Amino acid sequence: MAGQEEAEAQLAELELLASMFPTQEEFTMNDHLAFAELRDYAENRTASVPSSNLQFTIHIVSDIPDSGMVSFSLLCAYPLSYPKVLPEISIRSTSLCRSQQVQMNADMNTYLKENCIGEVCVFSAAEWVKENAASYVSKETETVSKIKENDASSKDTVFTRLWIYSHHIYNKQKRKNILEWSSELRLTGFSMPGKPGVVCVEGPQSLCEEFWSRLRRLSWRRIFITHREDITLDSTSENTDGQMQKHRRFLPLEEKIFDAHGARGNHMDLGQLYQFLSERGCGDVFQLYFGIEGR
Repeated sequence: MAGQEEAEAQLAELELLASMFPTQEEFTMNDHLAFAELRDYAENRTASVPSSNLQFTIHIVSDIPDSGMVSFSLLCAYPLSYPKVLPEISIRSTSLCRSQQVQMNADMNTYLKENCIGEVCVFSAAEWVKENAASYVSKETETVSKIKENDASSKDTVFTRLWIYSHHIYNKQKRKNILEWSSELRLTGFSMPGKPGVVCVEGPQSLCEEFWSRLRRLSWRRIFITHREDITLDSTSENTDGQMQKHRRFLPLEEKIFDAHGARGNHMDLGQLYQFLSERGCGDVFQLYFGIEGR
């Protein structure tokens, strides 16, 4: 069966990564449908080749001398022929300026091309980031980061949840952007593609607003914030992160498919969406989106 060996290698590597990065904060499967297709194909449950590349994110925290703990996100995608070809991996960090981020990605890809063609290598990429991160976090970057932190300090004592409505979300690149940006900014929530499209992000106010700023700059037929929640935290407490966690109702953002149907498979079961929201204490938002009570 064409691609069977590659699918088995991908599934084996995913199991290894899940054991090496066991928590949701470390490893996030961005597309559960793609994972299910890959697993079924690798385990001979179906002859259908997976319809899309599996995407996931690895979060790494590295202790950088003179800089402290610095977070990096590896946004990963498996081409169907991986590991015969290299995976698509992009490193993101709010502690790097754009030029440093570009350079770090280029250097990592050079390393993978020279050492990993034909072998599974996502774990090797993660280890490379840990070992080389300090080389890319410069004094200049630290200064820029501190300025940004000072500008956002007042906003980061506010927990925000944005409920975004779009006429539709079909485009694969836009869907990828939503997953990548939320992962980079460490936001939780969910995205429901199709017609209509629904996106919810939650976290520090400044990061939610950064996400919205990026999203609305894309080309949309219609997109707007249908509802927002802002909760002021106790600024005198040293455990602001703990307060943030108490208010979160979702896991790291993932794409949700609710029994897609219709001629183009682009309409979701809104009853399932309502159940999903209700289970997380957000059922009242359904009426704000659709003008009717959920059931």
